[in-house]
Amino acid sequence: MREPAWYRSGDEPDYRFSLANERTFLAWIRSALALLAGAVAVLQFLPPAALSGMRDVLAAVLAAAGTVLPLAAYHRWSRIQRAMRLGRELPFTPLLAVMAVGAGVLGVGVVLLAVLP
Repeated sequence: MREPAWYRSGDEPDYRFSLANERTFLAWIRSALALLAGAVAVLQFLPPAALSGMRDVLAAVLAAAGTVLPLAAYHRWSRIQRAMRLGRELPFTPLLAVMAVGAGVLGVGVVLLAVLP
């Protein structure tokens, strides 16, 4: 695979910062895999909900999040890498807040599904 054009611009940052950025990217990938595993667990282990189809909806949301998250993680990694190469401030990302709120909402959904008859 060819490197992106921005990879040739600016100066190579200290390798420690590049590797830290890569470790963060890999942590996001692990989170995506956990979301996908959560989707499978919801389908396999939660009892059928009183609200018809809710279990399937929750599993679909988890699977969709687990599919989209790696794309967002790569975008975040590349923006930070580019900023480091060009000596700019690191860019803001709403990804952290979105994941925190999303995990909380999904957690509430799982609890509700687990206690509903």
